Amino acid sequence: MTGAPLIADLLARWGFFVLVGFGWFRGDLGPRGITIFALLWLAGFVGLRAVFGGLLFAPYVAFLDIGLVFAIFKGDVRLM
Repeated sequence: MTGAPLIADLLARWGFFVLVGFGWFRGDLGPRGITIFALLWLAGFVGLRAVFGGLLFAPYVAFLDIGLVFAIFKGDVRLM
């Protein structure tokens, strides 16, 4: 994987861990929420690599990132 897909994959992965850390720091995600999202991430990492060779892992993590934003900020984040 090179170019834009690689950058999107890195942003989704780093964004996931940053959002989990941010949710833990703010107290919006308790141990149960962090465990659920970590297990979903791990299931996608193992399952999608086994079935599709990892091609759909970046979009999967992006959807998890969206779920984290909704869980932490209680809705969408307004940019302006």
